[in-house]
This record gives sequence, C-alpha cells and structure tokens, in this order.
Amino acid sequence: MHIPKEQSLYCPKCNTHTEHKLKQFKSGQARALSIGTRSNIRKHKKGYGGKAKFTATVKKQNKKPTFIAECAVCNRKVYRVIPKRMKKAELTAAA
Repeated sequence: MHIPKEQSLYCPKCNTHTEHKLKQFKSGQARALSIGTRSNIRKHKKGYGGKAKFTATVKKQNKKPTFIAECAVCNRKVYRVIPKRMKKAELTAAA
C-alpha cells in the first residue's frame, strides 16, 4: 500500500493540524535483562536440560504498519498506526 510521505495531521503541541513528515518505525534491539529474555535463556539455553521444545505458535502473516510523524512546525514526534493489516506499506511522494 502506498502512503504519502507528508500528511496534514493533528499536532497535540501546536493544537492544530500541521504538515507532518512520516518515516517507518523500526523496533530497537531487545533488552538483554528483560524478564522475557531471561526466562527464554533459563528454559532453553542453559545447562544439560535436554532439548526443550518451543510451543508451536502460528504467527500472523502481516502486521499493522507503524510510522513516526514529525511536525514541521515544532518537530514533535507522534506515533501513527494504520489500523489495517498489510504485507507491505510503502512511503511515496505525494502526487
């Protein structure tokens, strides 16, 4: 799906609609000391516990795309999630 790079969106700081630049959100590296990472290491990667089985979970094939919208006036950044699942979201120049 093609999404315009610049959109007129509501800015909570300016309290009005202003031009926003959009860029695709990418998650950072997972924290090494988070509880999920520690439990995964404890269950699967330490000692002689034999072969631990992962539970078979069927993942959804696509995600809801998340963008970061930056206000052109005050440079405030706001997350924008498009509430539709899509395999590919592409930022394009406005026609």
